[in-house]
Amino acid sequence: MAYNNKNGNRGDIVKREFNITGSCNPEEHYMVNIKSRLAEIKELVDSGKYFSINKGRQYGKTTTLQALKKYLSKEYIVVNLDFQFLDFDDYQSTATFVKAFSRELWRIKSCRAYMSEDIQHEIKAMKKMNEKNKYSLSDLFSVLSEWCDETKKPVVLIIDEVDNASNNQVFLDFLAQLRGYYLNRAEHATFCSVILAGVHDIRNLKQKIRPDSEHQHNSPWNIAADFNIDMSFSPEDIAGMLREYEEDHHTGMNIPKIAQMIYDSTSGYPVLVSSFCLLMDKQSAWTKDGFLKAEKVLINKKTPLFDSLINKLKENEKLRNLLHQILFNGANITYNVNNDVIDIATMYGFIINKNGNIAVFNRIFETVIYDWFLSEEITNGNKFSGGEKSQFIHNGKLNMEKVLERFVISFDDVYGSEDNKFKEEVGRRLFLLYLKPIINGTGNYYIEPRTRNERRIDVVIDYAGEQYIIELKIWRGQQYHDDGEQQLSDYLDYHHLKKGYLLTFNFNQNKETGIKYVQFGDKELIEATV
Repeated sequence: MAYNNKNGNRGDIVKREFNITGSCNPEEHYMVNIKSRLAEIKELVDSGKYFSINKGRQYGKTTTLQALKKYLSKEYIVVNLDFQFLDFDDYQSTATFVKAFSRELWRIKSCRAYMSEDIQHEIKAMKKMNEKNKYSLSDLFSVLSEWCDETKKPVVLIIDEVDNASNNQVFLDFLAQLRGYYLNRAEHATFCSVILAGVHDIRNLKQKIRPDSEHQHNSPWNIAADFNIDMSFSPEDIAGMLREYEEDHHTGMNIPKIAQMIYDSTSGYPVLVSSFCLLMDKQSAWTKDGFLKAEKVLINKKTPLFDSLINKLKENEKLRNLLHQILFNGANITYNVNNDVIDIATMYGFIINKNGNIAVFNRIFETVIYDWFLSEEITNGNKFSGGEKSQFIHNGKLNMEKVLERFVISFDDVYGSEDNKFKEEVGRRLFLLYLKPIINGTGNYYIEPRTRNERRIDVVIDYAGEQYIIELKIWRGQQYHDDGEQQLSDYLDYHHLKKGYLLTFNFNQNKETGIKYVQFGDKELIEATV
């Protein structure tokens, strides 16, 4: 439990909780221990680096910066500014920006304590500037340089939410001044380190103002050092947070197992990790079933993060096509950071470089994108379905054999006359389109990323506490089919299941469609062919 320390003593007990809105405070919220990350960031500061922390939305940037301020405070004077407090008028001219910057600097009491009376006078004058007394960026940096020169401790500048200034030339002029002082720091005192944080890579902000290539490749921030510190949460990180929760609540949960399940679904994306924990806490269900229920709620919840993801797909046709190829066709697309579409998707945290190929960042994002694509098909008129949902549900359980049996018939009726190339491209997508309304409301699904390729994907369905594994594959000969049975059997072992399902899209003229039952070792395989 946490304690209220307002009066300097333990005081009343304050109940901690999981937080998914705003920054986190260890006195009020259950948090991952980020001290190792703070130590890594401090190494950059100690080396006098200027760098940017650009991560996707709700990635814990602000929480990290607030913790970093405390972490550095013994050795540094930390100027921690948040540009979300600057409004449109503050960027209208150099003079108004200087006034706003001085105003925000003056708010930081700990900084004022290290200012001489002369510096305080100058900052106050800039903060109270009027039309007859305009200050320039040069005036501002002259004062800041004097301050950095006279302090006994080096000064670190941290600016959060720099995206708010991303389309403004005044801010780029500010960055240019920073760059100039940094390059000439042997002659002019300046901040020992500068950290800018936001979603967008600060080195790309120039593209929003002037499109010409010269400006794009001559950024005022081209002095920035690379920031390669992993801010996602590992299973061990998640387990550490859950242990603190367990000390307070004594649920009896299997901490390593729950932590691994959360990681497998989120790949450690901070707000998604906390979202799982918050939902499971509300349910008081720290079990596999509780996790699956939380996953279903989260996937179907409208959130700012998912809105951002879908909006980017709507706005960028190339990004949309890229992800469609990966998810539905199993395409292996080489990761190339110099590709603008790939670079943008990475910057927003939607994709990663996985063994040299593009991959969606996590299973949650994948499912949200799959659902959006399928929803778009339905609203565009494709209502390929098996009819009444009740025919596939018996005693509250999903009859997967019936699903496959009806899919084979429906697919042949609707698409049997189409050419093979068309059927190969749409087959797997149509199965998901067929499946979605059947399990909707009670179950959920995801695609196993380790098995996704041009020939095969595995769909994992969770429905009413039971799990179903369906391998979707394209016929490539008997040997490949036999290998597929072995792969499915191995995957069933991984999930501790004895029954699996195999849906094969066979485009040979002499194929035999329908359902058959195969005993494969100790596994029962229900195989459907269309």
